[in-house]
Amino acid sequence: MGPDILFIVLAAIAVLLVVATVRIVPQARAYNIERFGRYLRTLQPGLNFIIPGVDRVNTKFDLREQVFSSRPQPVITEDNLVVNIDTVLYYQITDPRAAAYEVANYLQAIDQLTVTTLRNVIGGMDLEKTLTSREEINTRLRGVLDEATGKWGIRANRVEIKAIDPPPTIKEAMEKQMRAERDKRALVLHAEGERQSRILTAEGARQQAILEAQGEQQARILRADGEAKAIERVFEAVHAHDADSKVLAYKYLETLPHLAQGEGNTFWVIPGELTQAVRDISSAFAGDGDAAPSGGGRARRRDGAAADDGEPPQLTSGDPLGAAEAVRAADAAAESAAEAVADARKEADEAAGRLPDQRGGAD
Repeated sequence: MGPDILFIVLAAIAVLLVVATVRIVPQARAYNIERFGRYLRTLQPGLNFIIPGVDRVNTKFDLREQVFSSRPQPVITEDNLVVNIDTVLYYQITDPRAAAYEVANYLQAIDQLTVTTLRNVIGGMDLEKTLTSREEINTRLRGVLDEATGKWGIRANRVEIKAIDPPPTIKEAMEKQMRAERDKRALVLHAEGERQSRILTAEGARQQAILEAQGEQQARILRADGEAKAIERVFEAVHAHDADSKVLAYKYLETLPHLAQGEGNTFWVIPGELTQAVRDISSAFAGDGDAAPSGGGRARRRDGAAADDGEPPQLTSGDPLGAAEAVRAADAAAESAAEAVADARKEADEAAGRLPDQRGGAD
């Protein structure tokens, strides 16, 4: 063997020794070193040196926060129902030495501790409280796991319940109960809507009836005022033209035919004052200044002689100018009365036409 080969062998041995001596630890990692089977130290991230053949790396740990999801575990509630609970654990190794030498398998230990803690916690709750108390269960789990895993060099940062699965029959009963609750709320809301609708409808009908009554009242008041004004104007017209009883009797007879002009009139009654009116007219056209007394008496002729009770008075042509003036006065009074009645009716109709607008604005 030449010197060159010997040099190459020695160089190779030196390289192997250097490689076996140097240990590079990544960030957020930790290596436990044993010397002759006994824990010596924990290598920190960076460049480290060990004695080859004497020191060896026993365990390697990841110091970052990790997630452990357990399998669904059956748990019995206080009301003797079996539910399957699935949990997830967020943990972090804080002491690599304790994690390696204080517990054989920390993940299995955490899983079994979680199951036993869940059974203790859920065993004191019924199903409804279990489903609505997740935050309380998580808090109690985290407290128990923190206390137990602290000596193992592990910190339980967070424990969450992923799912709580009751039996299928319980699920079906819960769905029926939820459906019944929704139907109940729907019926209650529908009844409240109907009630509110009826209340609003009644309020609207009451307001409408009040407005219609007020409008009818105003219309009647306006019609009554118009009729009163018409009567007043007729009265003033009659007194202004100084119409005597003969003229009024003539207009009375002139109005009688209008009583039978209605479409539904099959008969009409002649007033009892008709005889007296005829006598007044006869006396007027006969030139007699004294009207026959009310309730009977004999009519007198122009020459002063008393007429027989059975003989009707005769109409003569005496004093034609006085009769014509009386007729014209009566016609003027009738025209004034008709105009007053027309004006009053027009005002009442205009007031009645404004009433729907007032009711519409009030609504």
